[in-house]
Order: sequence, then structure tokens, then C-alpha cells
Amino acid sequence: MTLSKPNLPDYLQNIRVILTRTSHPANIGSAARAMKTMGLTRLILVAPNLIATPMTGNPPAFDPQNPQAFALPEESFILASGAADVLEHTEITSTLDEALADTTISCALTSRRREITVPLQTPRQLVPELLQAAQRGETVALVFGNETFGLSIEEVQACNRLMTINGNPDYFSLNLAQAVQVVCYEIFSQTDTPMTHLQQEDRAATHAQIRGMVEHMESLMNDVDFFRRRNSERLMRRMQSLFGRANPQTEDIDILRGFFSTVKQHLKD
Repeated sequence: MTLSKPNLPDYLQNIRVILTRTSHPANIGSAARAMKTMGLTRLILVAPNLIATPMTGNPPAFDPQNPQAFALPEESFILASGAADVLEHTEITSTLDEALADTTISCALTSRRREITVPLQTPRQLVPELLQAAQRGETVALVFGNETFGLSIEEVQACNRLMTINGNPDYFSLNLAQAVQVVCYEIFSQTDTPMTHLQQEDRAATHAQIRGMVEHMESLMNDVDFFRRRNSERLMRRMQSLFGRANPQTEDIDILRGFFSTVKQHLKD
């Protein structure tokens, strides 16, 4: 029997990731991949400011007067791997206010407290509130800043929550896609989506299968004269008890019996 994959919660569609002034084409693709891996698909780019890279020598320019005309370069799609569909449905806006217009909760991802009085919270602390809002049908946003400069004071002030990823105070350096992955993972982990489809199907061996295997073992032991000066009845009771406690799978029994048969055949040869 093949275990079916669980359905993703519909309310995850109410959570969007917003990347502002992103400069590296690869980071956009990698962020999309990180999102889709954790069940999120709504990506918004605010005024992307792409730099030239070895793969993208002539990056597309962003026109704030015509944001929807912006087209991501091939590099972003290559780094997205199987998440190209996330990029294909990406929304483009000129300002963060436009991207946040219909949201009720917006989290500014920052590693600096700055002069903001809003409490600084970790993803684990904030995610329950975000999921509750999403379940109510509200739109929630996770806002990530430029790779070099992060979010500006104005961008942080446009949000109503401050989120930070806690780490080594002596060395903390996550790139943009890694930060997106950490936050998206925390969101997905708190949806309690089951992992049954990843687990091997349980086919526990029956009492009769274990007994048949033990008898097969006993036959082989006799063939190699293992019971000389040993109490065969007592020893085989212990073997039956041992394998009974071990809760072997049907496949385990098949492997052992195949091994016993091979040894027997070699003894005959």
C-alpha cells in the first residue's frame, strides 16, 4: 500500500514573502526555491535593483513607472530549480506600501534593533500569531531587505512586527535565501503537517513468519553441527523470544531466510 501525501494547508496561500530592492538574480531564484520547499508560493518583488553577475551580464532594469514590465533573468529561474512556477507568478511593485496594502500583519526581518520601539521577536515566537491570522483569512507578509544594506528605517516602520533570526553573536552571516529558508521552515514546522508519506510502510512480521525463520535457522545450525554440547531446545526458545522482541519487518525475515538458504546451498556444494 502506497501512503498518500498530505495536502498542504490552504491558509499558507495567505502568507507572502516580500523581497525589497534585491540585487542578486540568484538570490531571488534561491528564495523562491526555499519558499516552495516549505509550502509558500506567493512572492512579491519591490523595486528590484539587479546587479551584473557572471551569468547575468546585462541585468534587466526596473522601471518604477511600469513595474509589471520587469522580467527576471534566466539566472533566477536556474537557481529556482523546480520552483520556476513561483517566479512565473511573482508580483512586482514599485513601493513596499503597495506590497503591504492588503496585509494585516507584516514582519520586517532585521538583525538590528535600531530606534524602533516594536518588540524584537524570533520566528518561533511570532509564527503562531502569523498562522492564526492566515487561518482567519488575513494576509500576512514577511519582508526581507537588500542583501547589502538590509531594510531601511522607512521600510521597517512600514511593518508592524520586527522579526530576527537569532544566532552566534560572534559571527552571524546568513545570505538572503538562507534567511528566507529559516523563516519559511519555522512556519511550515508549526503547521503540524504529517510526515507519514516519508516513512517506510510498516509491514511487521507475523508470529508464523518469525517461527518459520527460526526453524530455518535451526536447520542450518544442525547442518553446521552448531548444537554439539549445546541444548538446542533451550537455545531455539531464546532465538524465538529474541526475534519476537525485536519486532522485525517482513523484509528482515526475507533477508535472513535468503541468507540461510545461500549458506545451505554452499554447504551442499
